[in-house]
Amino acid sequence: MIVTIDGGVASGKSAVGKRVAEKLGLPFIDSGLMYRAVTRLAAQRGIDPHDSEAVTELAESTRMRIEGERVWADGIELTHGIYDTDYADALPVVSAIPGVRKALVEQQRQMAESGVVMAGRDIGTVVFPDADHKFFLVASVDEKVRRRAAQFERRGERVDEEAMRREVEVRDRVDSERPVAPLKPAGDATIIDTDNLDLDEVVERIVDRARGR
Repeated sequence: MIVTIDGGVASGKSAVGKRVAEKLGLPFIDSGLMYRAVTRLAAQRGIDPHDSEAVTELAESTRMRIEGERVWADGIELTHGIYDTDYADALPVVSAIPGVRKALVEQQRQMAESGVVMAGRDIGTVVFPDADHKFFLVASVDEKVRRRAAQFERRGERVDEEAMRREVEVRDRVDSERPVAPLKPAGDATIIDTDNLDLDEVVERIVDRARGR
């Protein structure tokens, strides 16, 4: 079974996806961690995020591994600080590079060979257009900032809500307007507004649909 959960920044897709995967007995992959990892590696190696050829080569030559909220690139863990706002400006630039997306989509499909719950922005439209079940989560900007701040606090990281608000607004706009794999619900996706639902309620809706109830 392949279950796709798409949505914008801090729409809750990662937290929901992880819980759904546990209930369905499937692995969970947060595809966004892969784009963050490439962005961070590019910064560490002094690669200009606008140098599409160099960044694509980096993505093609790097083998990713995802386990829940943890990410490894060529066996080196990059989890700590992966959400740092230092990479906020470069992330949408890197994520919009066609060659980067092509390289990472290939790895994402390999990760799903035995079934998966995968969260991202183009999972139901590009990565798995024939997925068994597709969902698209939406939330208000205020709710997204609240969730992102809580996520940072749980990891003991510094919270700058204004910076988070700017990142959320910019990422969603850029991701929705990019010409390659834009952020949008698949035509056959179930759209869930999560503003007035708690985590368990969203998870229950998805699990019930996936189990045919």
